[in-house]
Amino acid sequence: MNNLTIFASVIVVAALASGPAQSEDKQLLWGDTHLHTAYSFDAFANNNLKGMPETAYQYASGAPVIHPYHQARVQIGTPLDFLVVTDHAEYLGAFRHIYHEGVVFDDDIGLVDKLKAYYAAWVLRRAVDNRDAVRLFVGVLPKPEPAPEAAARQMSEGLNRSALPMMPSVEVDTWNSITATADAYNKPGEFTAFIGWEWSSIPGGSNLHRVVMTSADAATAQQFVPIGTDDSPYPQDLWAWLEKTSNEVGADFLAIPHNSNISKGYMFDSLTFRGQEMDADYIATRSKWERIAEITQIKGDSETHPDLSPDDEFADFETYPFYIQQTKTDYVAAPADYVRSALKTGLSIEAEKGTNPYQFGVIGSTDAHTSLSSAEEDNFHGKMATDSIPQNKREGWTPRSSFGWAMSASGLAAVWAQENTRESILAAMKRREVYATSGPRIGVRFFAGWGYSEADLGAEDLYSQAMSAGVPMGGDISAPDGMVPDESGVNAPGSALSFIVQASRDPATANLDRVQIVKGWIDQQGDTHERVFDVAWSGEDRLNSDGSLKPVGNTVDLKTARFTNDIGAPELMTVWQDPEFDANQNAFYYARVLQIPTPRHSLYDAIALGEEHAGTQPDTIQERAYTSAIWYHAQ
Repeated sequence: MNNLTIFASVIVVAALASGPAQSEDKQLLWGDTHLHTAYSFDAFANNNLKGMPETAYQYASGAPVIHPYHQARVQIGTPLDFLVVTDHAEYLGAFRHIYHEGVVFDDDIGLVDKLKAYYAAWVLRRAVDNRDAVRLFVGVLPKPEPAPEAAARQMSEGLNRSALPMMPSVEVDTWNSITATADAYNKPGEFTAFIGWEWSSIPGGSNLHRVVMTSADAATAQQFVPIGTDDSPYPQDLWAWLEKTSNEVGADFLAIPHNSNISKGYMFDSLTFRGQEMDADYIATRSKWERIAEITQIKGDSETHPDLSPDDEFADFETYPFYIQQTKTDYVAAPADYVRSALKTGLSIEAEKGTNPYQFGVIGSTDAHTSLSSAEEDNFHGKMATDSIPQNKREGWTPRSSFGWAMSASGLAAVWAQENTRESILAAMKRREVYATSGPRIGVRFFAGWGYSEADLGAEDLYSQAMSAGVPMGGDISAPDGMVPDESGVNAPGSALSFIVQASRDPATANLDRVQIVKGWIDQQGDTHERVFDVAWSGEDRLNSDGSLKPVGNTVDLKTARFTNDIGAPELMTVWQDPEFDANQNAFYYARVLQIPTPRHSLYDAIALGEEHAGTQPDTIQERAYTSAIWYHAQ
């Protein structure tokens, strides 16, 4: 066994898998911060007519429910610890109300708008009844324009003068119902039901959506109505609203960017969305409200792209080469679309301006519009309700090809929190002691510090031991006082930054292939770099002479969609020291944990349909976990 690979004890596996109390009573909690119900206009228009917030909380907490489309009984494999229902603020509840109750007008609506509204109601009924509602959803959005600011302005105007009537009274009633339901299902210490919504800016087809969540209760949340892009499509205005509302009602908020992979180069740009240079106030405001970002979900993976990380053999993972817009546009991966590139951009901005706008942690979530938080490959209910049966996935129920098997059965948010409560989970997110998985409940601990040794891995309380000389995922670290680099800038042997990584398999799924540490840094010339290190792996005979690893193998039976755990390891842990550490260079590090190959949800469907493969989609997948980064700051 090589000295980088150490198999943890069964006790460690149980600790990470179940998340019991550890030092400071930290426990590992699993949840979904991004789920839509029939109150979202696009969910309802795509045949989720019956999945209400009650359905969402019941499914997430482990109860069987009726699927809102095909009406079969469905149940999550392993219950979640927390859930945020995040229906779109735009037209909140309006589509459902029009369909069931007809059109309700505001007093100041004119005759022309009334005629448009009646027509929209008729189209909605006809579209939903004919299973063709996606065309209505696409038709509601304004035409894209190439300039982002012009598109944002046009989008704001387009939403306010669209064919659908603005019905603030319906939105208020819907919001009151959503918040009351969250309180009814919130059971502190047992299951946490958060209040939240989605702010859905998409100018010119550039996905700039944010999920907003709060630790507030219903009484507090009912003092405001959620901000939507019909109020403003600019992120700065969202943050200003959060600041103002927080001060007025005493609520705490968090805004979570999602699907940066389809932002067309704007989510994590080096300029503001208005094309201006970032100033200190902008950076501080963004950093305050956007402490974490969604790195993986149903619409693909946002860690990195093979065009951006050509030396990373695992970069091409659940790549989603589509945009959300009405016209066909070839996909181009931009650095501002992906998390790893954003972290490097943050280093560059910090070098120039002294602060980093992209020092955020990462989580996964689903973005399912079915009311069902499903991230299990063998129990995946699709993006939209229509997309929940194999036949529809195969035939393509939408004029675009971006649904069906192109979607990912992803992901989950993992939180190291002191309690299973709204306040404790939100606090953990704000300190970035969180991570993401593509679906499996892979347990991960990640620390950076000074002087770690393999003896620390056997400590009775690993958390306290690691924290005494370092920081956990999401933390900041600098060289201790008195640590002076030599003339080359590299510290003496033994004094380089070291890391503890501890990972265990999801007891319900597959063994682990390897643990990697991804490093990004900025050199003295201002250039950024990245490198992926294999630091722990299963098996003793996989190390090649050039330092690379042989593939772990593949046990998936393509005719039955079954696999075995004859390969891989149930747990991996190690202490690793950066061999290229330079105390004068700012850097970030995060851990990536890979499973052995398992069947993808598309293979399950293909076999059920009597086909060998699901179109061009891969048959197998190497699920993974990504930790929040740890940032090293040179003194």
